Amino acid sequence: MEIRRVIITRLAVIYFIMFIFGIVVVFKLAAVQNIKTGKWKQIAENLSKNTVIVEANRGNICADDGNILATSVPGYFVRIDLAAEGVVQVYDKLSDSLAFRLSGMFKDKSKAEYKRRLDAAYKRKNRGFLLTPRKIDYLELREIKKFPILNRGQNRGGRIIEQENKRIAPLGILASRTIGTLNKGIYGGVHGNIGYTGIEGAYETYLKGKEGISYKQNLSGRWVTRTEIEPQDGMDIITTLNIKMQDIAETALLRQLEKSQAEWGTAVLMEVKTGKIKAIANLGRVREGLYGEIYNYALGHAGCYEPGSTFKLMSLMAAMDQGLVDTSDVFDTGNGVWKYKGQTIYDSDYKYGGHGKLTLKEIFEKSSNVGVAKIITQCYEKRPKDYVDRLYGFRLNKPLGLEIKGEGIPYFKYPGDRDWWGTSLAWMSYGYEIKMTPLQILTFYNAVANNGKMVKPLLVDEILDGGQVVKKFNPEVINPMIVSRETIGKAQKLLAGVCESGTGKSLQNPFFKIAGKTGTAQISANGEYPKGLYLASFAGYFPADNPVYSMIVTMNRPKGVYYGSSVAGPVFKEIAEKVYALQVQATEYAESDQDTENSKVPVIKKGQRSDIKKVLTSLEMGNIEDNVNSNFVSTANLNGKIGFKEEKITMDKIPDVTGMGLSNAIFILERAGLKVKVNGIGKVTKQSLTPGSKFHKGQRIYLTLS
Repeated sequence: MEIRRVIITRLAVIYFIMFIFGIVVVFKLAAVQNIKTGKWKQIAENLSKNTVIVEANRGNICADDGNILATSVPGYFVRIDLAAEGVVQVYDKLSDSLAFRLSGMFKDKSKAEYKRRLDAAYKRKNRGFLLTPRKIDYLELREIKKFPILNRGQNRGGRIIEQENKRIAPLGILASRTIGTLNKGIYGGVHGNIGYTGIEGAYETYLKGKEGISYKQNLSGRWVTRTEIEPQDGMDIITTLNIKMQDIAETALLRQLEKSQAEWGTAVLMEVKTGKIKAIANLGRVREGLYGEIYNYALGHAGCYEPGSTFKLMSLMAAMDQGLVDTSDVFDTGNGVWKYKGQTIYDSDYKYGGHGKLTLKEIFEKSSNVGVAKIITQCYEKRPKDYVDRLYGFRLNKPLGLEIKGEGIPYFKYPGDRDWWGTSLAWMSYGYEIKMTPLQILTFYNAVANNGKMVKPLLVDEILDGGQVVKKFNPEVINPMIVSRETIGKAQKLLAGVCESGTGKSLQNPFFKIAGKTGTAQISANGEYPKGLYLASFAGYFPADNPVYSMIVTMNRPKGVYYGSSVAGPVFKEIAEKVYALQVQATEYAESDQDTENSKVPVIKKGQRSDIKKVLTSLEMGNIEDNVNSNFVSTANLNGKIGFKEEKITMDKIPDVTGMGLSNAIFILERAGLKVKVNGIGKVTKQSLTPGSKFHKGQRIYLTLS
C-alpha cells in the first residue's frame, strides 16, 4: 500500500507540472496572437523595410577569344536621410547650396525647384529622399559626394548610395541583336533587369547569378548595413562569334545596304564542320540612309520569306537522290516562258529569247525557273506527296530549335491541304509558296558542304564560372546523312558550276573557289507579287574544294538592281575574301611555329627594315639577327632567330606591291619614279600596272586597297 501511495503521489506531481506547462503554452500562444500583435507586426514591417536585396554581378558575354561583347558596369542612385541628426544640424545653412549644385549637375530643374522639393521632404522627415533624377556613373558619384551636406559622409551627412549595375556593349552595335537585351518590366519589374532577347534571354539562368540579402539597422541615428547572405556572381558565356569576322560581315553588309537602299539585310558565317556561327550581322533601316541592328532577321519571324532560287538546290537534290533525274539529263526550257495549269512561269532573262534545251546542270547554273519546274513536275506531278515528303525528310519544315527565342517557323504546303493548288508543285520547286529563315537555308547548304552531315547552328561555345568550364557545347548532329554520298557529290558540283560559269560567275577570285547559289525572289504582298519588291540572296561555302565556312547573305527590297548576284553576291565575295585572308595568315603563323618553342618566327610581309625592327622590338621579340644592310627586307627563320633577307627593287620594271601595306608600297613605287594614286584602306589588293612590265618616269599607277 505504501508503494502504491508513493507512485500515485509522483504521478500527481507530474500531471500537475504538465498542467501548469500547458497553461503557460496556451497563454503564450494567446499573447503572440492577440496581446503582442502590434509588436510583431512592427518587427515584420521593419524587416520588410530594412531588408535590402544585394544584386549579383551579371556574367559577361564574350567572343570566341574572350573579348567582352556585353558586360555590367556599376551605376548609382543617391538618396539623403533628411531626419538624420547630422543633417538636421546643418540643413538650414547648407540646403540652398545643395540645391544649387544639384541643378548645376543635372540641369533638369532649376535651383528653386530643387530647393522647394528638398524643403517639402525635410518637413516630412523623409529618410530616403532621392537626389539623382537618373542613374549616375562612378565619376559623377565622386563629384556628388563633394556636395554640401553630402560631403559630411554617410552618417553625419545622411548620404545613402544605391548601386544598380548597367549593361553595356563595349563594341557598340556589333552583333547586338544576337547578344540580346535586358528588360526591367518583365515579371512586373520585381526582379530587376532580366535577360529578355538573344543570348541574354536564352542563358539568363547562368548569367544572372544569385542575389544576396543585407539588413539596414539604425544604431543611435546611424544607418548600418549588415550582409547576411553574400551574392553569387553570374557565369560568363563564351560565344562562337569572332570579332574580326563579325566586323568584316557588318562592314560589308552596311556598305551594300547604303548602296542599294534595301530595307534590311543579314549575313551569317558558319564553320562547316562544327556549325559554329562566327559572324551574324543584321541591319535594318532606322530612317532614310541610316541602318542599325534593330532585329535578328537571320533567324526571326520577320526574316522568314519565300527563298526563291536558293531553294532549287533542295528540289533537284530530292529528285536526284530518288534516282529520277541526273545532272546530264536534258530538258527544253523553250523561250523562257511556260504556261502550266493556267499560270505562266518566267525565266529571269526570258526577254532575251530563252535558252532552249539545257542539261539539268546548265538549268541550275543559269537558274532557270522553267527548267526546274519542268523537272519537278515531270518527276512528281502524279505523286506530289513524294516530293514534299522528301523535303520533310531533309527537316526543312521544322525549326532548328535554337536556344534563342523567336525563331521563325518554316512554312510548307502539303498535297491535300486547303491551300494546295494545282500549280503549287511547280511554284514550290523554285522557292515560292514556302517560307524559311536565312539561317534555316544556310543549315542545309552547310550540310552539303559537310558531305551530307547536317549540324545544328551553335552560338555558344562554353560557360565559365570563375574561369572554370562548367558546360561545353559540342556540335549537335541533326541528320548524319541527308542524302546519299553520290547525290552530295553531284550537288557540290552543281554549286561549284554556278560560280564557274553560271549566275555566280562574278564571285570568282584568283585565290580560292566559291560554291553557291544565287537567289532572287519576288516578295508577296496580300497574296500578289507586285513589281519592284524582291528578296536577293546568295548561299554557299568556301573554299569549294575543301569547305571551311558556309555563308548566306540576304537583302530585302533593294532599289534599282535586285538580282542576288548583283546585290547579295558582292557582300558574300567581300566577306569570303577577307575571312580567307585571316585564315591564311593564321595558318602561316601556325606552320612557322611548329618546330620548337625557341624557333617561333612570326609571318611578316616584306617592308622597310627600320619599320619591321620597330614592330618586333615593341612586341619584345628579342631573337632578331640584323644581318643585312639593305633598307627593304623580308624576314626568314635562321635557326630560331628572326633574320632579314634583302629584297632588291628593280628600277627598270614595275614592282609587285600586292599584299603590302600602303606606306611600303608608296615608298617602293615613288622610289622607282612612279606617281601613286590610292583608293581604299588596308593592304594593296590590285595595282593598275602589270608587275614586271616596263614604264617611264612620272607614269601614274593606281592602287586598290582593302
